[in-house]
Amino acid sequence: MGPLSPTRTMRLWGPRSLGVALGVFMTIGFALQLWGGPFQRRLPGLQLRQSWASTPGPAVPSCLPRQRLVFLKTHKSGSSSVLSLLHRYGDRHGLRFALPARYQFGYPKLFQASRVKGYRPQGGGTQSPFHILCHHMRFNLKEVLQVMPSDSFFFSIVRDPAALARSAFSYYKSTSSAFRKSPSLAAFLDNPRAFYQPGARGDHYARNLLWFDFGLPFPPEMRTKRGNPHPPRDPNPPQLPSGVGLRAHTLDPNALFHPVPTAADGHSQTSSSASLDLRSSSFIQWNLAWLDSVFDLVLVAEYFDESLVLLADALCWSLDDVVGFMHNAQAGGGQGGSAVGDGGLTAEDRQLSARARAWNNLDWALYVHFNRSLWARIKQYGQSRLDSAVAELRARREALAKHCLVGGEALDPKYITDRRFRPFQFGSGKVLGYVLQSGLSLQDQEECERLATPELQYKDKLDAKQFPPTVSVPLKTSRLPSP
Repeated sequence: MGPLSPTRTMRLWGPRSLGVALGVFMTIGFALQLWGGPFQRRLPGLQLRQSWASTPGPAVPSCLPRQRLVFLKTHKSGSSSVLSLLHRYGDRHGLRFALPARYQFGYPKLFQASRVKGYRPQGGGTQSPFHILCHHMRFNLKEVLQVMPSDSFFFSIVRDPAALARSAFSYYKSTSSAFRKSPSLAAFLDNPRAFYQPGARGDHYARNLLWFDFGLPFPPEMRTKRGNPHPPRDPNPPQLPSGVGLRAHTLDPNALFHPVPTAADGHSQTSSSASLDLRSSSFIQWNLAWLDSVFDLVLVAEYFDESLVLLADALCWSLDDVVGFMHNAQAGGGQGGSAVGDGGLTAEDRQLSARARAWNNLDWALYVHFNRSLWARIKQYGQSRLDSAVAELRARREALAKHCLVGGEALDPKYITDRRFRPFQFGSGKVLGYVLQSGLSLQDQEECERLATPELQYKDKLDAKQFPPTVSVPLKTSRLPSP
């Protein structure tokens, strides 16, 4: 199945029309901060020609690389692979990460600036600026803007809820009470309310996980005392002028940056994906418009390589900067990489996918929206230009895998004896990892290690770099939390 037909154009750095009001925004000073950096080191003989450039010309960049980045790392959507490239880029360029004290920013609670290691509130003394915020959190824009400048590049990634449900059920079966009580995903989706209790421990993994990670409010019928806390709704929220995008204004960290629907008429949770009418749901449309105003780009896991090319273009990075290996992929599962659709599936699997999308109807609306916006952006970028860049990206990845990795691919964790490269094992499936080739040069060894290091070990590496420990403490991967 091909891409969903785009019905609206994604905002590209300029004013655009909004169909609904976008919330409470106050204007403060706005300064564009574009940071340069040294050219990255590349493996000998594996350099890429930047053939995806729009026109040939002198080797002078037409823009400066973006190095103030906020990445919302969503669960089970290929986000660990994106995190890996951010780790590598920031490590190479000496950028400073906003790091959690452990491995997450208090998830599943909403993000709080106070959870950033080394953060000091305004007026509490000088501190070195952060360049990248990218580790697991439940998005909370007001608090994010206490840590990162408002002109940072905001981006995230989404995945088809049908594929996400399969991965989440395997990975979080021991964490979610709903999944734990169900003998199979099919049994769960056949009668989810027999297992699912809103607000029960870990059950945010079992329904509309993307919507939850984006920190969006839920319809009234889904709100509970225990779960999904949200601020009170302002019945008369101030509005931005029609046609003015968020980036034309500067965000006020003291304002309440949660989208507040003008009418609480959220779509029924029992609706099927086929009957979901996005145009008739002002609640859903409000939240999607708000996300459009905040996020500069949302990647789509099913079109991962196409998304990476667009990311490199938006950040003014080289294609080499976004070449990497898949991380946190489960054996037999994978993360993204195949177009949305049910072609080739059995009738039973197609029915399972339909049920997963219906149960996760907010996620399905979010996915459809950002799939359309991705293809609108691809159309503007140019299909033939994109195809060329994707082919080169894949060729570069294959060359790096053959050069760096034993077997040229991800391996079962039983073969990974070096704890630096053994991914944290969680859930019922085996999380694959990498073994490096022997005999690499020192330069190649350094680059291949960056490519193969799992997210938790890389976070520890960056932490030690920014906050050198006084006493060396060995990493205990057996006690690491789930990514």
